Amino acid sequence: MSSRATVRVWLGAVMAVVAAAGIALVSLPAQQVPSPGQSGQGQPLGAVPPAEPSAVDAVRGDAVGALLERRAAAVRGGDLDAFMATVDPKAEAWFRDAQADLFDNLADVPLSHWSYAVDAADVLDLTDLPEADTTAAELWAPGVKLRYGLSGVDTTPTSRDLGYLFARRGDTWYLHSDSALSELGRPSWRGPWDFGPCQVVTTEFGVVVAHPGSQAMVDRLVRELDPAVRSVSRIWGGDWSGKVALLLPDSPAEMRAMVGPDFPVESVVAVATADRVDSATRSAVGQRVVLSPVGSRALSLASLKVVLRHEITHVAARGHTVDGSPMWLLEGFADYVGYRESGLTLAQGAPDLAMLVAASGAPPALPEDRSFRGEGKELDLAYQQAWSIARFIAERYGESELVALYRSLAGAGPVSAAQTDELLRAAIGLDRPALLAQWRDYLDSVLG
Repeated sequence: MSSRATVRVWLGAVMAVVAAAGIALVSLPAQQVPSPGQSGQGQPLGAVPPAEPSAVDAVRGDAVGALLERRAAAVRGGDLDAFMATVDPKAEAWFRDAQADLFDNLADVPLSHWSYAVDAADVLDLTDLPEADTTAAELWAPGVKLRYGLSGVDTTPTSRDLGYLFARRGDTWYLHSDSALSELGRPSWRGPWDFGPCQVVTTEFGVVVAHPGSQAMVDRLVRELDPAVRSVSRIWGGDWSGKVALLLPDSPAEMRAMVGPDFPVESVVAVATADRVDSATRSAVGQRVVLSPVGSRALSLASLKVVLRHEITHVAARGHTVDGSPMWLLEGFADYVGYRESGLTLAQGAPDLAMLVAASGAPPALPEDRSFRGEGKELDLAYQQAWSIARFIAERYGESELVALYRSLAGAGPVSAAQTDELLRAAIGLDRPALLAQWRDYLDSVLG
């Protein structure tokens, strides 16, 4: 397989996942941003207010909150003994060992924040808890969130749900398990530190988080991260953090923990994720670029450059991207930035599209969103068409107009055909029929 074909195949895998995830929204289960149509008090109109904790649960919440503060302080202060003092001494030996490993695995992670929050009103009924510990005075399962930030990347800490089960022995509360609640529908989020010691390399514009044994790939990522960020910023501008966290898992199971259980992790090479997006403030929290433990290592240098620029474009533009925006614009723009400095011609980068145009002429319509959820040639062709549209706009009207179109149309989300035409005309002076006609002429002239 040629290097050109390799780039196209890998990118097809990347984009298949990104398209399924929804580029501008969270691609992992996460806390949701309030939607339009809410009251001034922050409650959706007509919604039932959240339940208040009972007096007993409030007391439990205070005690467990104090326990978790000691646990967080131990992480921040590097105190293993204090950390292990929060773990149930009668918990299973493997869990206590795993907790000690977790603490050690965090040693080299540069944390700007680490804390926990307890929701005493979100308590699970433990009646059906399998194999419950009957030696404890009581068991309790409130909602728990981990708030953490990576130094040099996260300007705002992100939050993730933890399925913590607590046990009281005498007057003292302990963490008893972080997995027992999975069968009740409350699993714990897992970070890289749950899977092994973390190797972290900091660059000017981000961090690379991996595990020992991946030095060759880490070195490649470290060399390419900063140039990729600079390349994206030259097109997108400076209204984003300019910081990126690249995560390199060691196994498909670890990648699945980071990108979601339903993602086809065995067939992707990279995916950009976010924990929370607020389109009103044009901000995103907890953004990460997660690379495949197998696929990314097989990339040529040229392919890696394109993949990183493509994914980092999604990171930069995330706050300006609303779910429901045209996929030809979202993916075409990311591909345009990804390929911009590659030196590849349109025919080299879009071989399926080139063959189609040569055989039967330019496509009769802009690619539909459903085509980006297809497979094989259909998916490849959709992305090649999207890239060619973005490339056409940049060449004919200018890169600044392409960026302006993205910001306005992707930021608007799902709008009517008339509104889409209005936004197109404002950015490049064309409505959809005119864009289609000029794009088809462009393809015929370049690829025909």
